[in-house]
Amino acid sequence: MPLTIVASIRAQSGREDLVEAELRKLVEPTRREAGCLQYDLHKNNEAPGHFLFYENWESRDLWQAHMGSAHIAAYAAATEGAVAEFILHEMERVA
Repeated sequence: MPLTIVASIRAQSGREDLVEAELRKLVEPTRREAGCLQYDLHKNNEAPGHFLFYENWESRDLWQAHMGSAHIAAYAAATEGAVAEFILHEMERVA
């Protein structure tokens, strides 16, 4: 069953540029992953430290493989202490 992910990331004050740069690094390798149908990074126009990923995956298993990837681990290490809030929603399309 296809899976939609909406992930909200808020950078710590003063760390916005670092977080954005590291999030941008995730886009291309993730788009090449098996099962990735859509992986788009957005930035809040009114709150520059607030980012949102809108993702669509062929299955939850393939998304979980993505979450265990080397580039996700590298992002986590590079942004340790720089992310104020991370909220993830696993969703399914209903209409």
